[in-house]
Amino acid sequence: MSSIQETTRPAAHVAGVHAPSSQQLFERFRPVFQRIAERATRREIERELAYEPVAWLNAERFGALRVPLAHGGIGASVEQLYDLLIELGEADSNLPQILRAHFGFIERLLAEIDPALHGPWMRLAAEGVVFGNATTELGDGSLTTMQTTLKRDDAAQGDAWRLDGDKYYSTGTLYADWISVSAQRLNNDGSSERVIALVPAEAQGVERVDDWAGFGQRLTASGTTRFRNVRVKAENVLLYVRDQPTPLTAHFQLTHLATLAGIARAIVRDAVAFVQPRKRVYSHGSGSTPREDPLVQQVIGQLASTAFIAASTVQAVARGLGDIDRYRARGEAAPESLLFEVELNAAKAQAGIVDAVLQAGTRLFDIGGASALQEDRRLDRHWRNARTLASHNPTIYKGRVVGDHLLNGAKPTFYWAVGAIAS
Repeated sequence: MSSIQETTRPAAHVAGVHAPSSQQLFERFRPVFQRIAERATRREIERELAYEPVAWLNAERFGALRVPLAHGGIGASVEQLYDLLIELGEADSNLPQILRAHFGFIERLLAEIDPALHGPWMRLAAEGVVFGNATTELGDGSLTTMQTTLKRDDAAQGDAWRLDGDKYYSTGTLYADWISVSAQRLNNDGSSERVIALVPAEAQGVERVDDWAGFGQRLTASGTTRFRNVRVKAENVLLYVRDQPTPLTAHFQLTHLATLAGIARAIVRDAVAFVQPRKRVYSHGSGSTPREDPLVQQVIGQLASTAFIAASTVQAVARGLGDIDRYRARGEAAPESLLFEVELNAAKAQAGIVDAVLQAGTRLFDIGGASALQEDRRLDRHWRNARTLASHNPTIYKGRVVGDHLLNGAKPTFYWAVGAIAS
């Protein structure tokens, strides 16, 4: 699947073909989600990487959801994507994060890359190729440039480049067929720019290491990827602008929030499953069984409320992203005011959802005694996974952006990086 020959379908080949309804998508993917959920706890206990679940999703072309019909994809809307990601997050919160880079790459193509270059990559995604990421670098490198470099390969026949560097937090790349690598392209004239280099995961010089050691999201393989003198064809290098309003930041953030909303639903599911069959009560309790205890009922109700609010908030931001995407589909530029609104709403959503879901992960244990702590239940995974997701893009900075906008009219930050400020 490493060929990128142009295989875009002519529009005539999709005449009469329509994007599926939400009901059709749910009927198609819910059996897969259920299958994934059945072993989610066991995978967590045994640290069994999610190769099988990724393959099950691939068999139903889950990764082709947002690929347009004209390129052989499913043609789902933005809103449909996030509804499905919430349900996938409920089944196993590792899976939406594993595929975050894949869906982010598709959205980047749609929002930021010349449509004339879409065809080969969209077709690969339609055929089942999974795209991973290699973006973040460790250490005290500069905020403004990447340590990973792309240098012209003057010794090669034809136009080619050589890629070198180390990346961390390479979420999903262990499961991927191609890797989207952020790099600093160094041109012969001394200039440089940030680019995306697309590299087959099995290319010579690529090493993927499962060394993610975080206490949550343990199966995402968010570890190290190394590139040593990797040959990159010129057509596999994509240039994109980093100084204009974009929906991409909100897309990447909303995938995390959809996963958190899925975790909130899983908390409710597991709380109900724990309480319903139990007979043991406390002598100073308020019911003859736990399910009849109004205090336990109140906790379950509060957990369900958090799940509802989280999902509804994600859906609200998704509608804004859907509006932006519909402008694109009509060949129109989305108003800058809409891009600002959606980015700010994504920041507000993060500031609101994170604390609520973390609190739900703690309140979950109010429904039972010590038996709720048993390792074979792994109910602690919900809080650990939520805390891990919440740490990737620190919520305090999202709140600051919203506050600065409200107080001072400041524009939201669409592009940001991590590194050291040069002294």
